[in-house]
Order: sequence, then structure tokens, then C-alpha cells
Amino acid sequence: MEGLVVELRDIEIFLTLAEELHFGRTAERLRVSQARVSQAIRKQERRIGSPLFDRTSRRVELTPIGHKLRDDLRQAYDLIQGGLARAAAAGSGLHGTLRLGVMGALGNELRPVIEKFEARYAECDVLISEFHFSDPFGGLRTGEVDVQLMWLPIREPDLVHGPSLLTEGRVLAVAGTSPLADRASVTLEDLGDLVVLDPGTAVPAYWIESMLPQRTPQGRVIRRGQVARTFHEVLGHIAAGRLVSPLNAHVSRYYSYPGIRFVPIEDAPLTEWALVWPRASAADPILKAFVDTVQGG
Repeated sequence: MEGLVVELRDIEIFLTLAEELHFGRTAERLRVSQARVSQAIRKQERRIGSPLFDRTSRRVELTPIGHKLRDDLRQAYDLIQGGLARAAAAGSGLHGTLRLGVMGALGNELRPVIEKFEARYAECDVLISEFHFSDPFGGLRTGEVDVQLMWLPIREPDLVHGPSLLTEGRVLAVAGTSPLADRASVTLEDLGDLVVLDPGTAVPAYWIESMLPQRTPQGRVIRRGQVARTFHEVLGHIAAGRLVSPLNAHVSRYYSYPGIRFVPIEDAPLTEWALVWPRASAADPILKAFVDTVQGG
């Protein structure tokens, strides 16, 4: 049997394949060829003397020995990576505060990567502040925040966005007295019979249109009602029966508002959330370190 000296990259390939259970996705995630993934797994199997994965044309599964190896290596690999990251962070001299803008409770969705960033860069911290949909880009342009988590699309020439980090469906928030309140689901066409909020004139049309369309799929106009500037203003109008509003699905996990029901919208497009930052700040070392951490670097 060959010696049991294993390269860290081969361990990374094994652990990633153990998560993905797909050679193509593993190669894409690690930015290597599928041949490199196959080569690394074959090499490890020769060293151990036993198959680590059962492969067929339809699926890839861990063998019992593969399961045990994954569990044994995961903790050790994380410790090694954490030690290397902390050493690199200490050598980089990074220190300071990153100001992260979020809407509502979404900061909690990024809590794991925020903790990872702060553990990796011990002299850095993340300060979360809330922004409202009625002024989506103001904080970025005035320098009040360094980066924001926002729904896509973003088509602002002075701003840059990274890849999607979170993806979720949508719900329709209606008053508990609404005929729709007890429905299992609704469709976008149902909005043609309802009144949605007016977000005001400061919001870019293309951006709010992706959440609050002006017409139903069949072309009916969706009427605008009360102007609202903040999320809690929206909830107040909905509870009073003045309007309804499509919202992102995480709202139903974080909020329980008296007099409001959240009904899934079965044909709504998925919402994709990404980090957005000023183009002029792209070289900022703390921002770069945070974006890299969030994106799995």
C-alpha cells in the first residue's frame, strides 16, 4: 500500500465531493477539471485500499468507509484551514469595521459568514445597519455603509454586485379578513384584483418592478395604493386591509404580525440576494476580505 501522506488539496476534493456527491459540481466549485477530481479520489482509494464512493451512471454515494473518513477529516481540515486563515489575517494587518447594510431580519441569514469573517480577521468586526426599500442605494452612495445585501437585479453603473448568496420564494401578505387569507397559495394573476403599496418615486423602477410588478402575467394593471417608506408602514397598511404586498419568504419565518397572513405565491420568480458595493471601493482590503469570506474563500 502506498504511504498515507495526503495533500491538503486532495482532502479538500474528497470533502467537497462528499458534500456534492457529483463530480461535475465538485469540479466547478473548486475550479478544477473533473479529471483532477477523479484522479484525486482514485489516488486516495489506492492509498486506503478501499472504495470511498459507490459510483453509477446516475448517482454517487459514500461507502461506509467513505462516511467514516469524511467525519474524521472534516474537523481536522476545518482546524487546519482556520489556523492558516488566522495566520494569514495576522500577517495582512487588517483591522477595522465593515459596515453592512441589510433589510429587516436578513442580517441573521448572514450570521454564520459574519462569524467566520470575524474569527478569521480577529482585528475586524462587522456592524450591521438597516436600510429601507424606499432608499435602496442612499447609504452606499453617501458612505454610511460599505456593502449591502440586496435583491437582484442591480443595474447601477457606480455599484458592483457579487454572485447570489441566498435564494428564496415569495409570499403575499394579506389582511386576516381577506378572502385570500385561508388560501393554500395565490398566483401573480390574483394581484390584478388587488391593491399593492406605492413605494414612492425615489426607488428605481426596474428594481421595485422585480418585486412589485405593474401588470399581471395576462397584462392587467396592478393598482398602487398607499405610499409606504418602511417595512413596518407596509405591515400596518396590510393589517388595516388597505393593501396587499408580495414579500420575500423569509418574512414569514421572522415576523408574526397581528391581523396578517402570509400566503405563498406559487408562480412568483425566486428572489436572489447578493452583496452590493460601490465600484470605487472595490479595492478596499477589508471589503475584499469580507466578500471573499462570504463567497467561500
